[in-house]
Amino acid sequence: MSFMKKIIDVKPLENYKLILTFDNNEKKIKDMKPYLEKGIFKKLKDKDFFKQVKISFGTIAWDDELELCADSLYETSDNI
Repeated sequence: MSFMKKIIDVKPLENYKLILTFDNNEKKIKDMKPYLEKGIFKKLKDKDFFKQVKISFGTIAWDDELELCADSLYETSDNI
């Protein structure tokens, strides 16, 4: 049985990438570029908005309507 992952730190990088630190101290990098043309994620094209990413209840969010699942991020991010 796998336990839900929690993100404990996030750092936005240039080129729409995020460094994610999970509660098991693993660090991963997530490329957000493939999302930038999809629905609500288009808001992330604004680099100032993209840099406002924050931790919210163990995952990441930009505002009240744009957040991503920590387990999904863990599975789809690359190891550093």
